[in-house]
Amino acid sequence: MAHQSVLLKESIEGLAIKPDGIYMDCTFGRGGHTQAILKQLSQEGRLLAIDKDQAAIEFARENLGNDHRFQIFQGSFSRIDEFAKTANVYGQINGILLDLGVSSPQLDEPARGFSFMQHGPLDMRMDRSQALDAAQYVNHASAEDMAKIFREYGEERFAGRIARAIVEARAASPIETTALLAEIVKQANPKWEKHKHPATRVFQAIRIHINNELTDLKTCLNLALDVLAVGGRLVVISFHSLEDRIVKQFMRAREEGDRPPISVPIRTCELTTCFKRIGKAIKPQKEETTTNIRSRSAILRVGEKIA
Repeated sequence: MAHQSVLLKESIEGLAIKPDGIYMDCTFGRGGHTQAILKQLSQEGRLLAIDKDQAAIEFARENLGNDHRFQIFQGSFSRIDEFAKTANVYGQINGILLDLGVSSPQLDEPARGFSFMQHGPLDMRMDRSQALDAAQYVNHASAEDMAKIFREYGEERFAGRIARAIVEARAASPIETTALLAEIVKQANPKWEKHKHPATRVFQAIRIHINNELTDLKTCLNLALDVLAVGGRLVVISFHSLEDRIVKQFMRAREEGDRPPISVPIRTCELTTCFKRIGKAIKPQKEETTTNIRSRSAILRVGEKIA
């Protein structure tokens, strides 16, 4: 499947781009959002991009390396403050975009081991230089640890049963491919959800754990407001409820500001806040979900630093 950026028009509108502004695309992928931002920037504008994946870094350098407005960093967006300081734009960013989750190129390349729909090695690392991959995890983690991960990151009802099945299977021979893991999970799952592969939640959970996705997200959000200039926008696209819950709670808490204990009487107008939410959560239009099935679960939220 060719790469299609989700909620592209809506996310660009949410950034409220200034032609001479400074922006950060924290999840470069294959540059769909980056290139859309660059189209709206003048020669004085700047765009910093971040990605864990070496393949994305190579793509960026090959296709955008000659654009003086563009600079890319390899690493987690949890280091957003470090990258902004390196580029001498800390506290000056006019917009930050986070397009969360796994990219289409990662899903579509069997050798990356992200998809239960593709036969390949059990890998799932966004940063392939890191030591821990999915095969090491499922072949060495305890049943208790896997069950916890499947419940927390996959919201899997049968987490314990599936974890025990994995331990039993690996005792006979190592689990080294996506197809084998998917089959083990499928056989252990007693009640399949309609229109959803029974391994979906487990693969999601392992991927999130291997790549430290939710912890990185929380760290990035907490750093983002200091990286932004006053008036700067924070635009986040989530693809499952765990991500969106973190984003929603973060934006709501920052908008509410510093609240005293409930016993202290204070008027709403006396509360201090440095952030406001812009509009309501946005979901893809039917036309987009029809042409890009991966956009179905996407939710976009926008906020602005106001002080």
